[in-house]
Amino acid sequence: MTVLDHVWFWVSDLDRAVSFYRDAVGLPLVRRDGDEWAELDAGGVRLGLHGTGERRELPEGGTVVLRVDDLDLARTSFEERGIRFDEHVGEVEGRARFASFADPDGNRLQLIEYVREEG
Repeated sequence: MTVLDHVWFWVSDLDRAVSFYRDAVGLPLVRRDGDEWAELDAGGVRLGLHGTGERRELPEGGTVVLRVDDLDLARTSFEERGIRFDEHVGEVEGRARFASFADPDGNRLQLIEYVREEG
């Protein structure tokens, strides 16, 4: 069986990135190795942060998506912790709603709320 173990990002300032993901996003820090590596628990999948000491150009395309029960409540909570969302709240054909934002290094993230089926 194949399972997702972890996702990782290059970050220019590991302390700033750990603070963002731990304090603003709310992920528990589970491991820290100096200024080079940190891991946070994202609901059973680890988010790794690889400190570089410099800003790197990011390829387009990747987004980490965090599932929430209530998008509006989660968005308000994240905004209270300093996260700035893109203006648009998206919808996937009545199945889900999502809101996007970026970390301090420009890595893309989304909150997604799946619509519960009635019945």
